[in-house]
Amino acid sequence: MKYFVVDAFAERIFEGNPAGVCVMEEWITDELMQKIAIENNLSETAFAVKEDEAYHLRWFTPGGEIDLCGHATVATAFVILNYYEQGIETVRFTSKSGELIVNKKVDLYELDFPTVFSKKLAVTKEMVEVLGLTPKEAYLNRDLVLVLETEDDVRAVKPDFEKLSKLEQGLGVSVTAAGTEFDFVSRAFFPKMKINEDPVTGSLHCSLVPIWSEKLGKKQLTARQVSNRGGTLYCKLEDSRVKIAGRAVLYSIGELYIDSNK
Repeated sequence: MKYFVVDAFAERIFEGNPAGVCVMEEWITDELMQKIAIENNLSETAFAVKEDEAYHLRWFTPGGEIDLCGHATVATAFVILNYYEQGIETVRFTSKSGELIVNKKVDLYELDFPTVFSKKLAVTKEMVEVLGLTPKEAYLNRDLVLVLETEDDVRAVKPDFEKLSKLEQGLGVSVTAAGTEFDFVSRAFFPKMKINEDPVTGSLHCSLVPIWSEKLGKKQLTARQVSNRGGTLYCKLEDSRVKIAGRAVLYSIGELYIDSNK
């Protein structure tokens, strides 16, 4: 079957976050999808099958299936709208996180995702030990969000990944601060999913946008994930939904030679 690699939230090739995409006529086994994700060794490989007027979408990391992934959703929408259903500008997905909609707006792909609200936590000794510095604030949703003093702190932080993988709170850990050129910046770490640092994490912004919207008193925000690759996200908070837009660039199209019965 065809296999695409797309750099999502990227202005150019080798920026943003690469995702593998397989658009299939029918489902293969969970075990085989997991093996493909491990073989691809990207942070996410997305699998989609058209069901009625929508595509059912699933995301696999090398460490297992997850319930929401923004950059792989952008990548899948890019593939469908440019290679499978040219001429339309909206694609609907069903997923473990409910209905997801991506609208193509000129060269931007806009996600319509559910807002993720966070619970504020006390900063603990373990959090300080993991980062090597003391966060200003801590929040918990699916992931642990740690607010730092400055953008420079976010760029410079070097987590202890062994300790981070054993941290009780959160599937992943993100660090964030107010930005200089952008409204806010962030980085994201997922050693529990066998990903030390994720280059650009769309789903993370479902929780970061409401946090920074409240702090900055604005609904529209421009964010930058300041990993080595880096990526820009154009965000808007609309009550129970977060709209996250970015560009996408095709890296490769290949073919997978697999036996779906194995």
